[in-house]
Amino acid sequence: MAVRRPLKRSELPIDTASLARYLVGRLVVRALPEGVVSGRIVETEAYVIGDAASHAYRGTTLRNRSLFLERGHAYVYLAYGISNMLNISSEVSGIGAGVLIRALEPLEGIPIMRLNRGIERLRDLARGPGRLAMALRVDRQLDGLDLCREGPLWLEHHDLDPGEIAQGGRIGISREKDRLLRFYVRNSPFVSGPRSLMQ
Repeated sequence: MAVRRPLKRSELPIDTASLARYLVGRLVVRALPEGVVSGRIVETEAYVIGDAASHAYRGTTLRNRSLFLERGHAYVYLAYGISNMLNISSEVSGIGAGVLIRALEPLEGIPIMRLNRGIERLRDLARGPGRLAMALRVDRQLDGLDLCREGPLWLEHHDLDPGEIAQGGRIGISREKDRLLRFYVRNSPFVSGPRSLMQ
């Protein structure tokens, strides 16, 4: 088995939009009692400094304080009381901004993902941020976790080129949705949103 190496914090750009693009093609790895589950990131969204759609926009709270940690930490929140969302803090300590991981291409632990999701279809296991969190069993207990070290959840390199990375407007939000802060693999069937919004 290949040696696992989490991404180093020094490899992560100190800029939210740059980090969102950089993360496309990297891995999210989850260690579970049943085994390791992983997927290649195929879609992200940036929530930049001063962004009215960002949870950090109004300042630090108990709920969002992980967004203000140094880049490379997990910010996990429950959306609409239904789905957990995995985000990554993206700036220097004290500056609130983050990257939402929108979709993964499943790689390892696919049987575990299928059990977690209760479905068989590979394409739908982690296509969308709520599905992704369910497939990897990501919840609020992982909020604030350092993703630049091996543990229950971390970020990792992937040797294969993900393909052409496209950019478009964010989806699933009402404020500032037209900003071109969504990054995705153009021809990936695992992308959650419409691939027709290409720029």
